[in-house]
Amino acid sequence: MNWIRSLFKKKNVDRVPSSTSQLDQKIVRLSVDNPITKPEDDALGRLKPASSFATQILSLDASEGVAVGVLGAWGAGKTSFVNLAQGLLEKSGVTVLEFNPWMFSGADQLVQSFFIELSAQLKIQPGMAEVGERIEEYGESFSGLGWLPLVGPWIERGRVVTDILAKSLQRKKEGVKASQSRVRDALKKLNNPIVVVLDDIDRLSTPEIRDVFKLVRLTANFPNIIYLLAFDRYRVEQALGEQGVPGRDYLEKILQIGVDLPAVPDHVLNSQIFKAIDGALEDVEKPGYFDSELWPDVFMEVIQPLIRNMRDVRRYAASIHGTVRDLEGQVALVDILALEAIRVFLPDVFHRLRLTVDGLTATANGFGAREEPPHLKEQVEILVEAGGDQRECVRNLIRQLFPGGERHLGGMHYGGDWKSRWLRERRVAHEDVLRYYLERVIGEQLQAFSDAEGAWEIITDKTAFSRYLDSLPIERVQDVISSLEVYEDKFDAEHVVPGAIVLLNILPKLPDRQLGMFDPDIGLIVGRVVYRLVRALKEPEAIEEAVKEILPEVKPLSSKQKIVTIVGYREGAGHKLVSEAAAERFEAEVRTEVRDASPEDLARDTDLLRTLLLTKREAAPDEPELKVPDSPQVTYALLKSARSEVRSQSMGSRAVRRKPRLAWDVLTEVYNGEDKLREQIEVLKASPPEDVGDLLELADKYLSGWRPKEFDDD
Repeated sequence: MNWIRSLFKKKNVDRVPSSTSQLDQKIVRLSVDNPITKPEDDALGRLKPASSFATQILSLDASEGVAVGVLGAWGAGKTSFVNLAQGLLEKSGVTVLEFNPWMFSGADQLVQSFFIELSAQLKIQPGMAEVGERIEEYGESFSGLGWLPLVGPWIERGRVVTDILAKSLQRKKEGVKASQSRVRDALKKLNNPIVVVLDDIDRLSTPEIRDVFKLVRLTANFPNIIYLLAFDRYRVEQALGEQGVPGRDYLEKILQIGVDLPAVPDHVLNSQIFKAIDGALEDVEKPGYFDSELWPDVFMEVIQPLIRNMRDVRRYAASIHGTVRDLEGQVALVDILALEAIRVFLPDVFHRLRLTVDGLTATANGFGAREEPPHLKEQVEILVEAGGDQRECVRNLIRQLFPGGERHLGGMHYGGDWKSRWLRERRVAHEDVLRYYLERVIGEQLQAFSDAEGAWEIITDKTAFSRYLDSLPIERVQDVISSLEVYEDKFDAEHVVPGAIVLLNILPKLPDRQLGMFDPDIGLIVGRVVYRLVRALKEPEAIEEAVKEILPEVKPLSSKQKIVTIVGYREGAGHKLVSEAAAERFEAEVRTEVRDASPEDLARDTDLLRTLLLTKREAAPDEPELKVPDSPQVTYALLKSARSEVRSQSMGSRAVRRKPRLAWDVLTEVYNGEDKLREQIEVLKASPPEDVGDLLELADKYLSGWRPKEFDDD
């Protein structure tokens, strides 16, 4: 049993298998919209009724000609049915000729071409040469001379145009009756009738449909000629209805027999859809996350109502194959299957999706309907209306794929805390995933999550995790670390120690790229993930043991301080994850390491000012005093870590203004006074680093007595 269909019974499939089973069902391979031509390709059980139809044709009295019809809506499988019947007729010795009215336009060209094609096909049939000649003559009786340049293959090479003109004029003098009589005499000699197939009549324009049926009326009384016409009854009756004469009455005068193709049973059509999906995805290496719980409802409420026949099945399969392959697993598979059905069968709705991203993906703000931006609901309502007769299908699409937009239809309200899950599962319910599906341009957040997904898979391997982060462009690592938060509910004991060690060690390497007024700094981002990792252990004793493992392997002093702050009791910063005694012990150990650190180690610390300040302020009475080394490198590191920016925005402006500041009071506290600080700055000025920037100029302003006002504009 194929996996797509089996998921209506199985409930524990997480991802799509890489290959499909073919135990007892043949997968319908991806194909273009072509009808079947061989009995073994019959997937709808049409061979038996086609055989009965062929037998019925053979039993007809065709002494005065017959016209039969195969009737069905577009895509109902008329051509496949005719092909099956045609094969059976040919095996019985019946000559079957095909004429494609699509190739011609205009009544004159249609008539001329019809007889040309019939005569050409008959001449190559054994024992049919005489009939071919007679039909050729009969056709010329209806034609003018304008068609001569297009006479086609039925005129033998070597004829001279003047001979053609002479014969044509002679036949016209004899009249249509004489030509018709010769055709009838030739046809009466046949042992078996000739079946002439005219397919796809319903795809012609209204005037062309009328011309085809006039042609059939013109020749329908020839002996041993059976016309087999395939068309949509409603479309043809509509085209034939004129001057108050119902098209059905006109049609009944032409057709002796009409066979209505039965609708494909739902269970058969569903089976074909499943097989087509299997075939379309069989060779796709990265089909994406598959939600087996969601799939049955999406299929029954969104996909199945839009697929009416086998032509739809083939169109749908071709569409999902290319899209799933191109997306390479970046979008959940069930979401793709649903949206591709909308794209193929409800193009107006699909077009509106681009304009409804906010309405579909924005989550509830928690302040009630009165605080909702009204345009979000309007977007969703317009999208539903674009569905026309399939409005309910569009509503079901929103309920199943876009939980954030469901409240606009009177459904549940989903808050922003759901977004992490939707992103992790690559659901289009997340704005970035939906935009990627629609635009095929991966955004920064989705790219970061893709990288984070790779990091998550190896986070338990400290070496591999570290190498992976080092391999990424440094400007992307901050977003990748931030994206790891979406796995918070999956954090377990095996992730804590290796994950925290790698993140704390990489922290000093990361640039602090604050882009807006409220963007968090990199220290806060790393701290959030580390906090969530250690919190996953839950028990204080387990967290204490983890910190004991983490601290010796963390190199930056500020990172050591960060982890003990996270688990400790410091006011406004600690989360009290271990006992107070353990927290005090960890903090004392870190202070000892800071006091004992060499000037080189201190200079490498990117948050040195905070590290020294905490060491100085929180020292126990019996601890040695902190002494800042007389080192230009340490002074430079302290100035860099003391520099910050005050960001502000004017009312009505998006521009963010930045003004540099130094934590001057903290610097003087660490150096035990401004005199010592001034002395160290003068030493640094004697041999400044190349990348010193504005630090020395800023320091000189403070040394001169300048202090920033809280809201100054200078």
